Amino acid sequence: MATGDTIHLAAQTGCALRLARGETLRVISPTGEQVADVAAFAAADPREWLSTGRTVDYAGSIYVGTGSVLYSNRSTALLTITADTAGRHDLLLSPCSAEMFERLYGIEGHHPSCFENLATSLEPLGVAPDAIPTTLNLFMVVTPDPHTGRIDIGRPSSRPGDHVDLRAEVDLLVGVTACSAELTNNGTLKPIDVEILRGGS
Repeated sequence: MATGDTIHLAAQTGCALRLARGETLRVISPTGEQVADVAAFAAADPREWLSTGRTVDYAGSIYVGTGSVLYSNRSTALLTITADTAGRHDLLLSPCSAEMFERLYGIEGHHPSCFENLATSLEPLGVAPDAIPTTLNLFMVVTPDPHTGRIDIGRPSSRPGDHVDLRAEVDLLVGVTACSAELTNNGTLKPIDVEILRGGS
């Protein structure tokens, strides 16, 4: 992908790309109310990956936004959020999968999923499917009940054109999806656009 080009992800699809240190990944919700799952791995060693758990630990919060640093399983700063026009994202839930659709919704047979799209896109870059961790789920609104811990999935935070800019702090391999789960996206599956910006946002 050339810097400045746009990848248009149709509903229920994904892509993988290389992001150099100092470049910014811009993830756009062109029509609003659509989640994008993001996974990131150190290009030098894909066994180092974006850890939502470490990110929560160091931020002391399950929410991220402009200024947040996203850390790896080795406590390396991988990405910094330099712009965020939506304001609400999720670090708790793993990418949807065929098993999730079957266990939670009784959907048997093939259903597109974020896990499948990430695995298919990232494997040619040297990332095995079993290495895909819990993702950063942009525009996804997940609210835990403070007493029971049960979670509520709400309408995505993005309005048409909302975006998040993620600056690479090291060279990265990145996977992005237009989430495939109907419940997560207020019942309608929509596209996501992805751009690489040189020199920050």
